[in-house]
Amino acid sequence: MDDETRSYDVVVIGAGPVGENLAERAQAGGLDTVIVESELVGGECSYWACMPSKALLRPVLARADARRLPGLADAVAGPLDAAAVLARRDAFTSNWNDDGQVGWLDSVGVDLVRGHGRLDGPRRVTVATPDGGTVRLTARHAVAVCTGTTAALPPLPGLADVRPWISRDATSAKEVPGRLLVVGGGVVAVEMATAWQALGSQVTLLVRGSGLLPRMEPFAGELVADALREAGADVRFGVSVTSVAREGGADGEVRAVLDDGSTLAADEILFATGRNPHTDDLGLDTVGLTPGDWLPVDDTLRVTAVEDGWLYAAGDVNHRALLTHQGKYQARIAGAVIAARAKGEPLDDGPWGAHVATADAAAVPQVVFTDPEIASVGLTLEEAERAGLRVRAVDYELGNVAGASLYGDDYRGKARMVVDLDAGVLAGVTFAGPGVGELLHSATVAVAGQVPVARLWHAVPSYPTISEIWLRLLETFRG
Repeated sequence: MDDETRSYDVVVIGAGPVGENLAERAQAGGLDTVIVESELVGGECSYWACMPSKALLRPVLARADARRLPGLADAVAGPLDAAAVLARRDAFTSNWNDDGQVGWLDSVGVDLVRGHGRLDGPRRVTVATPDGGTVRLTARHAVAVCTGTTAALPPLPGLADVRPWISRDATSAKEVPGRLLVVGGGVVAVEMATAWQALGSQVTLLVRGSGLLPRMEPFAGELVADALREAGADVRFGVSVTSVAREGGADGEVRAVLDDGSTLAADEILFATGRNPHTDDLGLDTVGLTPGDWLPVDDTLRVTAVEDGWLYAAGDVNHRALLTHQGKYQARIAGAVIAARAKGEPLDDGPWGAHVATADAAAVPQVVFTDPEIASVGLTLEEAERAGLRVRAVDYELGNVAGASLYGDDYRGKARMVVDLDAGVLAGVTFAGPGVGELLHSATVAVAGQVPVARLWHAVPSYPTISEIWLRLLETFRG
């Protein structure tokens, strides 16, 4: 329990994928770097979000695909082996052990300090270590905040006594609940409803709004809702939970009262109702910021409200795009920018270029791993129109593409490209259907690269693949 003081070029708070990438890029740029972590190195994505959730969902989607194929459908007619699925999920989280991630930090030369890090004035971070000691870190060039977000829970009386699931519980649960209430209609809600319904839960999905996935094209949520209902889930729209209680002790059932006065009972209740920035106990007040706030940044990921330009924020905590791959993208840029500024080099050198955060606004890709999958990049039709663009939406039924019909019988899906008519490029693309996640990068290249629609005719899709949807969309656009 010793106190010590150290100095580094760069101090990174948060060792999730974002912090790891930023630290590695800064270190590769010639700056000695330390990273601070209070939980597991590898962060939310590795242990409670991306990896475990997709490990749960992959068998669900593979079985759904198999059920669409004569000659295979009968072989997968039975239930999933839930114990095997959960064991594979555990393997993908390394059983919540971060030795491998720590070894990677060692391999790239980044130091690790375990404990809770807080800002303590400009360029200073104080770490309360698990053994009760204190490590005081001083940054010669930059401090980077990469602490991500935490689950947002509604202000319901007695909610803490109910011990509700949040996303972490939904991805790490050791047993399949007999009945599961899921509150929310966004990505976490629909993915976890899909997973646990397939693993044997009776899922009831309670959505305050009128549809699922409200930030995507409307047809995406409609297809997912139809599939959840066909799988046996109860999907209800326009409802809110007004109170919850757990009856009969710690293992008793949860009772949720809805705004229409009805009551639902379940073994567990998951609230997937948004995210808050993980900045409430970060010492923001010591540098003139408000604890608990998001950290707005400029296009170099530098926090705009702090003088002298020493504080950076990458990933979910800056509220630009709450996705792991976007956070890692930002982190690579921020690490390179910090190194360039420290050495007095121009920012437009190297692979990242001067326009460091363009894709955060114009070409953010996202896949929702439901059945059917949803994949989107760029603007929806509504967003494009709201932005004042003169656009045209071009739709096509994915099931009419030869590759889709071969993928599985009764293939249901839809594609939309939103064309910026004045610029002659794509403002956004959305695919909904089995297996469409692997289509997304082609759309991302088209949107991020602002490829002229006239040029897309020369990117010839292979036959017979689902990618032939590109040809059909272009033909429909031409009319």
